Amino acid sequence: DLKSGKISVDSPIGKGLLGKKVGEIATISVPSGKIELEILSIFRE
Repeated sequence: DLKSGKISVDSPIGKGLLGKKVGEIATISVPSGKIELEILSIFRE
C-alpha cells in the first residue's frame, strides 16, 4: 500500500527492494516499464 507508505516483501516492488540499504536507489521492473525508488527508511512491523 504505497499510499500509506507500506510495501509487502511479497509484492514485486518489495522483492525488488530486498537487500537494499537506506540511501540506495533500487531499479524495479513494473508492468509499465522500470521505476527507480530511493530507500528513505526501513522498518518491520
